[in-house]
Amino acid sequence: MCETSYQLSAISLTRNFRDLKVWEKAHCLALRVYTVTAGFPHAELFGLTSQMRRAATSIPANIAEGCGRNGTPELLRLLYIAMGSASELEYHTLLAHDLGMVETAVSEPLNGQIVEVKRMLTVLSRKLTADG
Repeated sequence: MCETSYQLSAISLTRNFRDLKVWEKAHCLALRVYTVTAGFPHAELFGLTSQMRRAATSIPANIAEGCGRNGTPELLRLLYIAMGSASELEYHTLLAHDLGMVETAVSEPLNGQIVEVKRMLTVLSRKLTADG
């Protein structure tokens, strides 16, 4: 499920979030963040670990919620919230790296996943705005 191909599926009439590649990528990102943060110091359980996991899960959750709402404006609003969470996660990843909790070999690919999700969110938002 977490392959690396990049393509954007159109939103179906049913607005099934599972049909969206961006949701799939965001879900895979959340799974990866849980794996990475499992190795953080116990003292960070309610700090950076919790913040990164919250931001990571917020991305696919907001995409899913937006697909379940009525109308494009509500979907767009939730996609923008997802983008904010992705940016927050991008910063937390940088912070974790700079604090020595995440090696460069882990933080760079993780950051690449975040950037990819942000690009996909941007493309989807622009498509919905143009179609609206």
